[in-house]
Amino acid sequence: MPIATDPLSRIFFALADPTRRAMLDRLAAGAATVGELAEPFAMSRPAVSQHLGVLEHAGLIERTRQGQWRSCTLRPEGLDDAEQWVTEHRAAWQSRFDRLDATLAALVGDPATATATDARNQADTSVGEQEEE
Repeated sequence: MPIATDPLSRIFFALADPTRRAMLDRLAAGAATVGELAEPFAMSRPAVSQHLGVLEHAGLIERTRQGQWRSCTLRPEGLDDAEQWVTEHRAAWQSRFDRLDATLAALVGDPATATATDARNQADTSVGEQEEE
């Protein structure tokens, strides 16, 4: 399994797998042992351990050992980089979608858009006529 090298890629790589997302969902309810996390999945303990390693390497969980028990806890701050990236890009994407909506509305003759465009055009025309006088 290839491991990403930069922090943001490691987070998205970890979140890309439904098993790892399910493990994070379980840890949102509180700390759990490796056995408790493995219980709902039909996979070997080494496979579970590999998933947990990916989550830990991404900074999304913390694994501790107490005697023979290994427990895992969620690290919500591990999602901060991904949250910041999504927030920054959401604004740009929303702006692009808004411009696309306006363009499509103008192409299909949306009355609301046409009325607003006509009002702007009339205002521009009246300003031009006043300047000529």
